[in-house]
Amino acid sequence: MNFELTEEQSMIRKLMRDFAEGEVAPGADERDRTKTFPKEVFDKMADLNLMGLPFPEKYGGGGADTISFAIVVEELSRVCGSVGITYSAHVSLGCAPFYLFGTEEQKEKYLVPLCQGETLGAFGLTEPNAGSDAGGTRTNAIREGDGWLLNGSKCFITNAGYADYLALTAVTGKKVDGFPEITAFIVPTDAQGFQIVDNYVKMGLHSSNTTELILENVRIPSDHVLGKIGEGFKQFLITLDGGRIGIGAMAVGIAQGAYEAALQYAKERVQFGQAISKFQVIQHKLADMAMNIELARNMVFKAAWLKDQGRKFTKEASMAKLYASEMAMKVCDQAVQIHGGYGYIHDYKVERFFRDAKLTEIGEGTSEIQRMVIAREIGCS
Repeated sequence: MNFELTEEQSMIRKLMRDFAEGEVAPGADERDRTKTFPKEVFDKMADLNLMGLPFPEKYGGGGADTISFAIVVEELSRVCGSVGITYSAHVSLGCAPFYLFGTEEQKEKYLVPLCQGETLGAFGLTEPNAGSDAGGTRTNAIREGDGWLLNGSKCFITNAGYADYLALTAVTGKKVDGFPEITAFIVPTDAQGFQIVDNYVKMGLHSSNTTELILENVRIPSDHVLGKIGEGFKQFLITLDGGRIGIGAMAVGIAQGAYEAALQYAKERVQFGQAISKFQVIQHKLADMAMNIELARNMVFKAAWLKDQGRKFTKEASMAKLYASEMAMKVCDQAVQIHGGYGYIHDYKVERFFRDAKLTEIGEGTSEIQRMVIAREIGCS
């Protein structure tokens, strides 16, 4: 068992640490205040050939592995959760369905521009009445001539405001068992009747793009089906397994950033004549934070490694996402506590990390859903 990063993975970590510190961190607080989307950051990442990192070079990707993807998400999230989730969603939710289920023609037409950073990737699954119960999808698609007519809505969709097209699910009929037949479709965002509404007021991740999608008689041709008719729900569950690795890495990154800020503050803050890092109660908090971050990182890397080996990783991805997200909330809570009153102030960053971390317990399946997935995978049902 080798825990050493490869030379390529180490190079990517160094590149992303430098990029995050030099290009992402300086404007993170101001973007959070003004809710400004960091488009220039992703333009620069496209120039570095990072937008399609884990996909084959033939599609414009970087030919790297899933561990490298997790490293990039972690390093970005360490300084800005909004940039981290934007990149994670682009790769694991936006690009992956085209790579996993698209025809060669669809990959050339849709995956290549995504990998080259010409547009951002988005993924339309969640609906107002179908969150954790994604099988309760109400958006529907009806055959019309040689194409399809789509009606419905999606909510909490990351990146859609900066996407030229996205994959989304719609009901196309009923199966023999009475359950809805769900199919995935490729929908251009400039299609007539397709509306993107960007007016959510969020707790955190202020500079990420989170939107509602409204489809009113949106017509698409028959070749815009992604994968097989009736297998959209299964395809998106497979996609979510990979997405959970991304959210796990994001949680690790946010926690790492909060921990580093707390450690630095503890060394500088003097009370009762000495730095508070000298007090055992603070030392134990920091020791627990460091330990739990390391455990979560190893879990994320294991799930990523299994995926790269072509082995089943559903259980490990859910475990990594669940543990890392709940760990991140605890670490950020303690980081605020170590800062005392200053931890409640925006300028000290840990309050931003705290707000941003909460989404990791919700996105790509809530903590409750992760426990259901794990229970199923260990044979409880």
